[in-house]
Order: sequence, then structure tokens, then C-alpha cells
Amino acid sequence: MEIQIARNNIYQSIREVILTARRNVKKSANFNMVIAYWDIGRQIVESQDGEERAKYGSGFLKFLAENLTAEFGVSFDVSNLRKMRQFYNAFQIRDTLCPELSWSHYRRLMRIHNEQERLFYMKEAAESDWSVRQLERNINTLYHTRLLRAPEYDKDEIRNEIKKLEPNDIREYILKDPYLLEFLELKENRKYLEKDLEQALIDNLQDFLIELGKGFSLAGRQKRITVDGEHF
Repeated sequence: MEIQIARNNIYQSIREVILTARRNVKKSANFNMVIAYWDIGRQIVESQDGEERAKYGSGFLKFLAENLTAEFGVSFDVSNLRKMRQFYNAFQIRDTLCPELSWSHYRRLMRIHNEQERLFYMKEAAESDWSVRQLERNINTLYHTRLLRAPEYDKDEIRNEIKKLEPNDIREYILKDPYLLEFLELKENRKYLEKDLEQALIDNLQDFLIELGKGFSLAGRQKRITVDGEHF
């Protein structure tokens, strides 16, 4: 019995190391793109400021979009470049950005015009690990305003109310966060089915494994997930 307990303890410890590493890799990849979008926004703002505007011309944004889209995909069209410019204008100090938040979080945050309110929601979303949907809901229910106006003895009640609204079903967290999938080179403006995305991912993974050479193989296409007795 003691041996089994010891084995289970070390297994759980190693399992947590792996899960933490995977979470960190995902956050790192998302935040690297957030920083890239911030830097792109900064360069666009600086190129369109004062004397620089005359140097690059009025059609500079369109020029950038055409060339970047041709090389890197639709994430860099004119509309998204404007969002990156807006992102930089909303968060001009890069060190204030939170690595826990995705680009979708920031796209929602930068629509808040009041800087104090915007920074409040950014901090709360990062510390409480809000999904984009949770962030949207808390903004729409005026969480910041209610907290600001409430007397001190009511503030904890409002905070507890927000916590009660957090989803406690693990399925709420499955496949909710946005992912960057431009590398799949799927064409724009198509209504993809789940099987189309799956096939594109498998094809890309297969090519990647071939590049790695011997010692790697594709074990299967799908695995069953069981949550609360339901199979997916």
C-alpha cells in the first residue's frame, strides 16, 4: 500500500509538471503574438505621426496590408492593422501588458475608452483567469462602475457575486480560448466543418513528423474525452 501511495504521489507530481509546462507554452505563444501586434501598432502610429506621415504617404496602411497579407495571411489586412494601431494607442507602455491575456482579451479591452476602467478590467481578468466571455459579461454588467460606487461594506458582496457567476463546469474551459491557425493556409470566407479543420491539422502534423525523421509516429486521429460521465 505504501509503495502504491508513493508511486501515485510521484506520478501526480510529474503530471503537474507536464501540465504546467503545456499551459506555459500556450501562454507564451499567445503573448508573443500580443507583443508582436503591439510592436506593429507602435510602428504604424509612429509612421503616421507628423513629418513621418508625409514620408510614407497616405496609402501606407493599405500598402502594408497588401504585402503582409500576401506573405502572412489575412490576420494582417487593413482592418486588423487598424486594431493593432488602436491596441498600441490604448496600451502605450508595453510593460503593463499581462501575459495571462490573449489577443481576444485585448481586443475587447481596448474598446473601453476610460483608461482607469480599462486597466482595472485588464488586471482583474489576468488575476482571476477570466475567459474572453467572462470578461465581456463582467464589462456588460458594469462590474467596475458598481464596485466604484458601492459603499465599502457592499464591495465584498459584489465581488462574491461575480465569483458565483464563474462557470464551475469543466466543459466551460474546453476549447474556449482562441488559437492562431494561419499556418494551416485555409482559404478565407469559407464555412468550415469540424472535419475540415481536423484534416488540416492532421495533414500539418503529419508533415511535421516526417520532417523530424525516425523515432516519431502519428498514433491516432482522435481520443475520447469523458467529462461528468458524458463522452466527447
